[in-house]
Amino acid sequence: MTFEDLELDEELCHAVADMGYESPTSVQSLVIPHAMDGRDILASAPTGTGKTAAFLLPVCQFLLDYPRKQPGSTRILILTPTRELALQVYEQAIELTKHTDIVSGVITGGINYGTDRETLSQSIDILVATPGRLFEHIQNEMADCRDIECLILDEADRMLDMGFRTIVNQIASEARWRKQNMLFSATLEGGGVSQFANDILQNPEVIEAFPSRKEKNKIHQWYHLADDLNHKKALLVHILKEQATTTVVFVKTRERLQMLKDYLASQDIMVCWLQGEMPQDKRMAALTRFKSGEVPVLLATDVAARGIDVPEVSHVINFDMPRKADVYVHRIGRTGRAGAKGTAISLIEAHDFEFISKAARYTEEPIKARVIAELRPQNKAPKIGPRKKKLTAKDKAKAKSKAKPKNKTKVRTKKR
Repeated sequence: MTFEDLELDEELCHAVADMGYESPTSVQSLVIPHAMDGRDILASAPTGTGKTAAFLLPVCQFLLDYPRKQPGSTRILILTPTRELALQVYEQAIELTKHTDIVSGVITGGINYGTDRETLSQSIDILVATPGRLFEHIQNEMADCRDIECLILDEADRMLDMGFRTIVNQIASEARWRKQNMLFSATLEGGGVSQFANDILQNPEVIEAFPSRKEKNKIHQWYHLADDLNHKKALLVHILKEQATTTVVFVKTRERLQMLKDYLASQDIMVCWLQGEMPQDKRMAALTRFKSGEVPVLLATDVAARGIDVPEVSHVINFDMPRKADVYVHRIGRTGRAGAKGTAISLIEAHDFEFISKAARYTEEPIKARVIAELRPQNKAPKIGPRKKKLTAKDKAKAKSKAKPKNKTKVRTKKR
């Protein structure tokens, strides 16, 4: 299948060809026809499989088929959970519409309010926004949602994790005259996403895209056992100097990030970093330096686990392990994108060991131990016992009845 087979206009096919794409990915070929028919979409797809173009191309085609007759406010609203992701979706919208007259804009936290007002004063066709900042403008009557014809939620599961459900529902209520909705999530499992979809979507086409072998991430995963924090830091320096090229290193807190930033600087390793509550200009500057190759190492807290789209990331290193397996998957998804090969390395201490088994089960991929000869751990890996079977209500009731002492029947003996 080609993009022309999807009945996209020549201008869009030309833009896609300029970006180096010859044929649609699995998620694009599944989503685009239904979206162009005006159906609501509930879709899941792994990172790096062309999800953004899957929702941008059909709405761009809609805008070409039904051009604006007079100046007005936003027609297509795309909500994303993070600033970085919003900027990347906006950049891709610009690329895909460069041979058309479609106008795109972006609004995120951390940007000057005057810039937002300038954006909102234009006849924007496609607006990409983070929920919190956009809702501020709605409350201040700066943003008008009455012309929105399509609402798209990208990485809806992440929005739920970040507590945006109420705000997104309020924004959806403001855009109540819309004709179409699309919700994209890394996974459709769990009641949270299902309920979110029920709030927003009307009789959606449910699509679960499984990438082809060509598209599938080829990520080699392994771990190094560390005795303590100093041993872990030594392992990290060795890997960064001897093995890695373009690397994202994940840590659990801002305090750990500051500590590691200073330590790597003392080892003559150049780094840039992303963390929460960081001014937007500094975020953008850090990502620009990393994407350009000026700085080979990006330190990040989980605020950046989604939203970093750098095609040539060679390694992801978990200096600190996340608390949840799905966060682990989103972290390592920064490498091995669009069918490229990547490497994910976890530096673990004894208390992290059980999580490795959990992550391996979740990803259905083995995560094996490796040893650097000169940095061999002194301690042995802890033994992990067999997983306890989760008891059903029936099992619990049965166990409870067994535990109850049986009433003994008294036997009277006759006196002689």
